[in-house]
Amino acid sequence: MRNQKLFSKVNNNPYDVRFSDICKLAEAFGFIYKGGKGSHRVYSRKGITEILNFQNVKGKAKPYQVKQFLKLIQEYNLKLKEE
Repeated sequence: MRNQKLFSKVNNNPYDVRFSDICKLAEAFGFIYKGGKGSHRVYSRKGITEILNFQNVKGKAKPYQVKQFLKLIQEYNLKLKEE
């Protein structure tokens, strides 16, 4: 249930999302961490051609990257994994 609550919070306000929270949510939606350099983290998921790239800026995720994540969730009708 915690991931669902976190997802609702992110969905309601994509402008104030902690970097650690968006990474946790990406994994909860089935994305796999593929690496990254410096402050960047890259995630991908089988069956989805787009990749997710999150950038850590003072502990927060960039809003446009959060919106890209939310768009993919909606576009592919992805479901949250149970905890």
